Amino acid sequence: MAQPEFRSAQLEEALAAQDVAAVAFALRNDVVVVPKLATGKKGDDHVRVFGRENTDKRILLLFSSAETYKAMVPNEKIRLVMLYDAAKLRDFIEAHLDVLEQVFFDIAGPHTMAANPEDLLKALRA
Repeated sequence: MAQPEFRSAQLEEALAAQDVAAVAFALRNDVVVVPKLATGKKGDDHVRVFGRENTDKRILLLFSSAETYKAMVPNEKIRLVMLYDAAKLRDFIEAHLDVLEQVFFDIAGPHTMAANPEDLLKALRA
């Protein structure tokens, strides 16, 4: 069985254009690369979220490709990712909306964008 390509050309193009509507369209119609928490348990697919010290709020980082995630954490030996479609991403954000304070796309560049979790959820429901 072929390995999935951990990339969304549609999202890459939308981020390069810094086009909010195109990003929303890509998220609704393609996939997004999501960092996976390394738990050591097979089949344990938990989203890796990031947080600031001394706060219970979390930041969701999403990527157009596994390479853009690697650019953010180049020194980590284990970099796991998974692909989410619109339904999985919407379900995750709905379940964790109370602790998510921000969503960033391709945070290490070259075309970073940010979104409010509530706004992103509205775009995914459209």
